[in-house]
Amino acid sequence: MTVEEELRAAFARHESLTPPAGPLRAAVDGLVVRRRRRRRRLQAGAGALAVLGLLGLAVPQVVPSLGGHPATAEFLADRVAPGGALNVLLVGVDGAPDPRVRGADSVPRADSVLLVHVPADRSRLYLVSLPRDLMVAIPGYGTQKLNSSFPFGATASRPDLRRGYDLTRRVVADTIGVRIDAGAVLTYPVLRRLTDGVGGVEVCLPEQVRSVHTRRIFPAGCQRLDGTGSVDLLRQRYGMTWGAQDRDRNAQRYAAGLVRQLDSGGVLHNPVALSRLLAALGPDLVTDTGDASLPDLLSRTVQASRAAPVGLALPTVDPPKRPGNLLLDERAAPALLTALRQDRLAEWAAANPDRVTALGSQR
Repeated sequence: MTVEEELRAAFARHESLTPPAGPLRAAVDGLVVRRRRRRRRLQAGAGALAVLGLLGLAVPQVVPSLGGHPATAEFLADRVAPGGALNVLLVGVDGAPDPRVRGADSVPRADSVLLVHVPADRSRLYLVSLPRDLMVAIPGYGTQKLNSSFPFGATASRPDLRRGYDLTRRVVADTIGVRIDAGAVLTYPVLRRLTDGVGGVEVCLPEQVRSVHTRRIFPAGCQRLDGTGSVDLLRQRYGMTWGAQDRDRNAQRYAAGLVRQLDSGGVLHNPVALSRLLAALGPDLVTDTGDASLPDLLSRTVQASRAAPVGLALPTVDPPKRPGNLLLDERAAPALLTALRQDRLAEWAAANPDRVTALGSQR
């Protein structure tokens, strides 16, 4: 008999002597809750698996390091309304701080901002892009472009991703008038390993994209990208018909492809597979959910991830006197924002098909 078999036999013989687990489990759960409240920042662990399921859609741009410190992914959450709709803010930051420059100019801007809306009926995910060049009110800084909120918040003796996210989150919530329940900032290493960890992600492009960084050609049509290819594609905006808006759409296409890959491979519904994926991501992923439970967040989104996501863009106009300084479209934006607040995006998307992003092949 092997050592393993002997151990199994010993446990079986003494199983009847094991005391009830209920009281002990309750005590442990209480201790965990108290410690979570005292120490809100958690290193990547088993609970962080739910982050991957929750996001099931990652972010396009990220920052490799800040102030010379190891890059991390920050996941932040507020109190979540039980049974209601869920809003997750994904902030992508392209670049790294310049140690030779002081102040906000030393910190990269938030070049991609994506709101993921999970409706109360968990029917599907809605991916709402907020343009980086949207003019917004930033507390303490007046009216600026949305992508400026991240460096304004992060600026300090040691630039901080969390503070950058916090200010961006506040600005987005004030601008669109919805509660932000959770959010994330991802690094390039995390995004690459996440993509490779699920076996690549299929992205369906309506037209060819040429990388200004690597000269790689991404042809029109559906293609499976590895981590390096995904990061390369999602950085692109120059030479594209609609510039940053096309990059936002490609971020939505990547997100939809990742959701399909996670679901079709069974990763979202298999704790063991999620555990292996998390292990591949390594220590770069850091989670923070406040008093919210990661498994609870996951349970709210798994069902919604099974249907094809819907990509939407916040309606804006480009004023001729100040090109590149986008403003909310006073005719179209209010209806979208009302639908978002009232959890009626399905109706709005059906009534405005021209504002829905084509996300590619569906199952």
